[in-house]
Amino acid sequence: MQYVKLGSTGLDVSRICLGCMTYGVPDRGTHAWTLDEDASRPLIRQALEAGITFFDTANVYSDGTSEEIVGAALRDFARRDEIVLATKVHGRMRQGPNGGGLSRKAILTEIDHSLSRLGTDHVDLYQIHRFDPYTPVEETMEALHDLVKAGKVRYLGASSMYAWQFSKMQYTAERHGWTKFVSMQNHYNLLYREEEREMLPLCADQGVGVLPWSPLARGRLTRDWGTATDRSARDEFGSGLYPDSDRAVVEAVTRVAEARGVPRAQVALSWLLRQDTVTAPIIGASKPRHIEDAVAAVELTLTDKEAEELGQAYTPHAVSGH
Repeated sequence: MQYVKLGSTGLDVSRICLGCMTYGVPDRGTHAWTLDEDASRPLIRQALEAGITFFDTANVYSDGTSEEIVGAALRDFARRDEIVLATKVHGRMRQGPNGGGLSRKAILTEIDHSLSRLGTDHVDLYQIHRFDPYTPVEETMEALHDLVKAGKVRYLGASSMYAWQFSKMQYTAERHGWTKFVSMQNHYNLLYREEEREMLPLCADQGVGVLPWSPLARGRLTRDWGTATDRSARDEFGSGLYPDSDRAVVEAVTRVAEARGVPRAQVALSWLLRQDTVTAPIIGASKPRHIEDAVAAVELTLTDKEAEELGQAYTPHAVSGH
């Protein structure tokens, strides 16, 4: 495993981040396909043994049970000061007023709930899961800054939004002397590259680390086009992300992988890892081979010709994932 700095910070993270949306009590929340605790723990342990020290979850994943499962496993299998633990806030956790969003009340309430479920007194990276158009940016940024000053959070990050929204939040924090975001977790892979237009250049210019979610396009880059899985059959959010025009990219991945004699997942992740702005793709793992392929991709170096073949079939997409 390789380790790099997260953006312009001094924080070292593994080149692969384990995304923990896969782990949670099944049928809790909107993810009916998740793995329960007994099935999750061996995969989390495998990731640690492979050198992955970066773990990402969210309060909203499986109604908080992802945080519970991940927190318990990391306490049992790892030293807290050797891992980088990230979670997120924004999604609705309960019905009624103040049950979600990025108000001061929501943020200060949800960090305490997340810390309790994770079984720790701090998170290393606290990320806003989406932009909240209903709360003043000043309110959100000051509340997040207060969490850093209180010692509950080490660094701040953001997730999918328009570049102008991210820039506005960063400018607001800088203007007031508050803590700025050090990372952007956005939708970026071989099938969706619209982030290259605005967000990625902004992150490069400002020294912000990039943590792509869905780096394998919800598995579409790893299998024949049109092949369904148990998750994809029930993945309402992901069903409209990738049109049939993306088939050509998947076929290019297949050609390169077959020529190299490696799984398609390794090729798709290797392409992402060679992008200068990318710090650590966030991979999901429901089987041991998913972790094995991700770790192997770190050492797989594509040629310029291979990278060109993978990229030339891309067609523009409507903005999605925000």
